[in-house]
Amino acid sequence: MLGTIVNAGAIIIGALLGNLLRSGFPEKYKAVIMQGISLVVILIGLSMALQTENVLVLTLSIVSGGIMGELLRIEERLTGLGEKLESRFNSAGGQGGKLFTKGFVTASLVFCVGAMAIMGALESGLTGRHTTLFIKAIIDGVTATVFGSTMGLGVAFSGLPVLLYQGAITVAAAYVKPFLTEAMITEMTAVGGLLIFGIGLNLLTDKLQIKVGNLLPAIFLAIFFVVLLGRLPL
Repeated sequence: MLGTIVNAGAIIIGALLGNLLRSGFPEKYKAVIMQGISLVVILIGLSMALQTENVLVLTLSIVSGGIMGELLRIEERLTGLGEKLESRFNSAGGQGGKLFTKGFVTASLVFCVGAMAIMGALESGLTGRHTTLFIKAIIDGVTATVFGSTMGLGVAFSGLPVLLYQGAITVAAAYVKPFLTEAMITEMTAVGGLLIFGIGLNLLTDKLQIKVGNLLPAIFLAIFFVVLLGRLPL
């Protein structure tokens, strides 16, 4: 839970700081900070992906996971859900609380609906390492500062759903960990690392948008392929 607590704390602090910077967060600083963070995310993802002990498992998981994700339209559904929730909440209530609600809903969706939140929470629960969530905390803290400078204190309260959402995934992952072998955890980590690498590329440039959300099933399919290939005389 440490990674999630730090993540939520960074969001709250960033939002409060942004609320003090009502004049706005300079775009040039935001750009260079995000570029630097993107490079770190790429490095973290690549280092995790290289932990694989079976590239065939990694390849099969990514390919089959991508096909499954496209069939289920995971990324499209997540985006659609976010847009519906934002539209519903922002159309409700009086004018006075509208900005607060917009800040809360928008920030909650940005911080919760994403592959990095899921993979970071899984990493915390399965391996006890919080590297991904610590990096996410930095990204979310900067983003919360920007949001807070324009949408007010509602952004700070988005730390609560982040705490509950990522915390639940972490606890669930820790609960199923005894049923997973070391090889399964290794390959799940490697697949997740490759997806984090993709997130880093997406953060670095708008010209390349990898559908990381549609690749999320690959993390869990790694378990299946570890078992399957373990029974084959390869």
